[in-house]
Amino acid sequence: MNSIKNVPARVLSRRPGHSLEAEREQFDKTQAISISKAINTQEAPVKEKHARRIILGTHHEKGAFTFWSYAIGLPLPSSSILSWKFCHVLHKVLRDGHPNVLHDCQRYRSNIREIGDLWGHLHDRYGQLVNVYTKLLLTKISFHLKHPQFPAGLEVTDEVLEKAAGTDVNNIFQLTVEMFDYMDCELKLSESVFRQLNTAIAVSQMSSGQCRLAPLIQVIQDCSHLYHYTVKLLFKLHSCLPADTLQGHRDRFHEQFHSLRNFFRRASDMLYFKRLIQIPRLPEGPPNFLRASALAEHIKPVVVIPEEAPEDEEPENLIEISTGPPAGEPVVVADLFDQTFGPPNGSVKDDRDLQIESLKREVEMLRSELEKIKLEAQRYIAQLKSQVNALEGELEEQRKQKQKALVDNEQLRHELAQLRAAQLEGERSQGLREEAERKASATEARYNKLKEKHSELVHVHAELLRKNADTAKQLTVTQQSQEEVARVKEQLAFQVEQVKRESELKLEEQSDQLEKLKRELEAKAGELARAQEALSHTEQSKSELSSRLDTLSAEKDALSGAVRQREADLLAAQSLVRETEAALSREQQRSSQEQGELQGQLAERESQEQGLRQRLLDEQFAVLRGAAAEAAGILQDAVSKLDDPLHLRCTSSPDYLVSRAQEALDAVSTLEEGHAQYLTSLADASALVAALTRFSHLAADTIINGGATSHLAPTDPADRLIDTCRECGARALELMGQLQDQQALRHMQASLVRTPLQGILQLGQELKPKSLDVRQEELGAMVDKEMAATSAAIEDAVQRIEDMMNQARHASSGLKLEVNERILNSCTDLMKAIRLLVTTSTSLQKEIVESGRGAATQQEFYAKNSRWTEGLISASKAVGWGATQLVEAADKVVLHTGKYEELIVCSHEIAASTAQLVAASKVKANKHSPHLSRLQECSRTVNERAANVVASTKSGQEQIEDRDTMDFSGLSLIKLKKQEMETQVRVLELEKTLEAERMRLGELRKQHYVLAGASGSPGEEAAIRPSTAPRSVTTKKPPLAQKPSVAPRQDHQLDKKDGIYPAQLVNY
Repeated sequence: MNSIKNVPARVLSRRPGHSLEAEREQFDKTQAISISKAINTQEAPVKEKHARRIILGTHHEKGAFTFWSYAIGLPLPSSSILSWKFCHVLHKVLRDGHPNVLHDCQRYRSNIREIGDLWGHLHDRYGQLVNVYTKLLLTKISFHLKHPQFPAGLEVTDEVLEKAAGTDVNNIFQLTVEMFDYMDCELKLSESVFRQLNTAIAVSQMSSGQCRLAPLIQVIQDCSHLYHYTVKLLFKLHSCLPADTLQGHRDRFHEQFHSLRNFFRRASDMLYFKRLIQIPRLPEGPPNFLRASALAEHIKPVVVIPEEAPEDEEPENLIEISTGPPAGEPVVVADLFDQTFGPPNGSVKDDRDLQIESLKREVEMLRSELEKIKLEAQRYIAQLKSQVNALEGELEEQRKQKQKALVDNEQLRHELAQLRAAQLEGERSQGLREEAERKASATEARYNKLKEKHSELVHVHAELLRKNADTAKQLTVTQQSQEEVARVKEQLAFQVEQVKRESELKLEEQSDQLEKLKRELEAKAGELARAQEALSHTEQSKSELSSRLDTLSAEKDALSGAVRQREADLLAAQSLVRETEAALSREQQRSSQEQGELQGQLAERESQEQGLRQRLLDEQFAVLRGAAAEAAGILQDAVSKLDDPLHLRCTSSPDYLVSRAQEALDAVSTLEEGHAQYLTSLADASALVAALTRFSHLAADTIINGGATSHLAPTDPADRLIDTCRECGARALELMGQLQDQQALRHMQASLVRTPLQGILQLGQELKPKSLDVRQEELGAMVDKEMAATSAAIEDAVQRIEDMMNQARHASSGLKLEVNERILNSCTDLMKAIRLLVTTSTSLQKEIVESGRGAATQQEFYAKNSRWTEGLISASKAVGWGATQLVEAADKVVLHTGKYEELIVCSHEIAASTAQLVAASKVKANKHSPHLSRLQECSRTVNERAANVVASTKSGQEQIEDRDTMDFSGLSLIKLKKQEMETQVRVLELEKTLEAERMRLGELRKQHYVLAGASGSPGEEAAIRPSTAPRSVTTKKPPLAQKPSVAPRQDHQLDKKDGIYPAQLVNY
């Protein structure tokens, strides 16, 4: 055995420290092995165990220094697969590694960018994916460094998201755009991978396909969080900004939504992902950001990573505690002293070594326990996530139940439709009853036919009687025949009466015929009497007829046979009549029975109809109560907007408020009419519901716009307007409460809301900007007067400039005369151009009036277009005022009492005023009008002449000021230094004065814009309203020589940092 008796003290002192170095060396070795196994050129996915060791290494050293020290030496430019797997490992390290990894990766941004650019220029399939992946990694690093509230795993609570977004709309807007960019990079990577899979005809079970698909697990995790945060931020933005402003955001979100949904759907269908990750399902359509209540319907997508089975692997300890090295790996010696001098006392270890080994074993045990705890924690997290998914499933079930309730409601409506169909069936039963009546009428017709048959029998009987009477004239035994006929007549009369009693119908025709028959019988009785008289005469001639007696007796026998035959026929006819009457009675009984059944069915239908009617009334009231509740919610939301601090940014114009209030008053009248119709017919509440819906929206719109208008109004009117809006909301809510109460509904008073709405209308009328102090009937004369005054002012200005030129020629000479002549000539040219422009504008104005007034007069046209007319008047005043100011400034410059800067400013002002005149004239002109073309040409000429005035003024100023040269002769170094310091002090003072003057100019401009907005269109008040402007400003009509309250040209390029803001032209 090798033994050393005297060990150097420095070696003994280094032994404890060297154990840490060995542990560090073992850690570096383990990391190098894991990195080399995870990032290689094999076209297979990265194994999870190697990636996990690398991630644990970042937590062990609290950073990614070791990872980058090995990764920077990898030959990434030589293999695209190697670069692809490097990006995948880096993505996992960023997501699951130590938080300091983000800052370590920031130092190597250039390396990541160079790898992406290199493979982006090469035509390699993995190279193109590497190019896209590096852009995603760079975007991820930049985003999380800029927003440290979001960890690299993107998993934060809603409270942290609210805190990160803040209350500033600009910050929320910018954060949403950055998340959109982040999501675009994620989706672009997934689309590139799927595109190559489709091209290469690879499937998810092949190693080449899995190598490409493996990074998409991290992409799915990132996208689920980004989607949830984007939805939250967009709903918050829509609560602060108008919908039109966020149209681009909505379009971009919809595009990303469909791409993400398609990505999740395709990934869910692949077997590779089904065992590694549980992909959430997105809804069929994107959320409706225009409806604030849709936020409650949003479900956060949750990605669940199933618990993985432990892989069969050989443990690699960070600290080697075995006596021998593992097979196939280089030997790492834990103790340099043992390697150099051998173990102390031969192979026997001392107590310290044994204690170190036991401590190492304990450390390994603790580490294994820590791993088990971590696995248990991950399992518990997975269980919690599964519980969250179950709760979300229950929430989805509740929503399905809600949907089912809606379906049940629809079924009830369908049942109501069926009941209405049953009502129609009752109507059809009524038709059946009418048909039965028609059958009864047909039966009556058959009875009439029987009556006609009876009449025929009576007629036959009458013929027999006539023949019998004729025979009785010739027979001596006619008395017996008469008695027999009388008996037959009485029997027939008895049968007729019996038929009349059994028919139970009023047969007026039959009674008439019977009366006629009686009259005929009476006539026959008279004939019989006459026959008796004839018989007495016959007796007298009996002797004459005795010879014929035998013949007559023979004939009598024959007639007796005929009479018996007729009697038999009569009996047969009577039996037929009895049968017919029996059939008629049976038909009447059947008809009465059917009528009874129909009446019973009709009573049953009436009871059902009564129940349906009551149910219809209840449903109509339920619909009305639901509409009233919804309207109350809308009104309550509008009233709450009055106290919402975010609503302070919203503004509105008094004109719009007046229009809304007027429509709301009309809606109140419509509501009263709908209420009256509902009280008239409780079964139809459609008119009242429609009127209630329109009233609630218009009243809420009036309240919101009233609050927005108060933000621009003076203090007292603003307070009164807010109070009136609150009162209007309270009265409207009280009205909605009455509509929800069935007892108070009949006594509803819609006039409760009319008074506060009229108050809002009156306040809006008071807040409307005051126009020029002229009546609309005088506008036509005012236009001609102002145009004539402007022309006269320009003519006067031209004349004054000519006088000033003559005076300057007598009073000055040399350079000053040259400068003055140049300036006055340019001013003269400018005045001539302005005169031509005013003349052309007058011609164009006349053309506009003639083409637009129609049958109306010129004054009526101006009164109808009062806003445009006022703008034209204001522009004319501005041109006249500018010409006057330009002449005065030129006069002062020539007399050496003014400043050249005044002349420059006047030139700019008159150019702006003429531009306003052109704009006011151009509004209603025909674009093909020759006068408009000439007016535009004159406008360009005026701009050129104004530029010439400015150029001449600046040139003359430079020529005169260049004569003053500085004399430095006789100044020592100290005096020069002193003057330099004094000059610097003067420069600082002038800069401070300049800054103060700029601020003053800005305030003057703000106040000017307020005055211009008060006399201009209300629609521009919100656009030009300064934050420090007072609420109440009163303007008066300026005289011709005063500067009118008009805004300067809109196309001037002004700098806001100098206190200057771009003006808005008045819309006419």
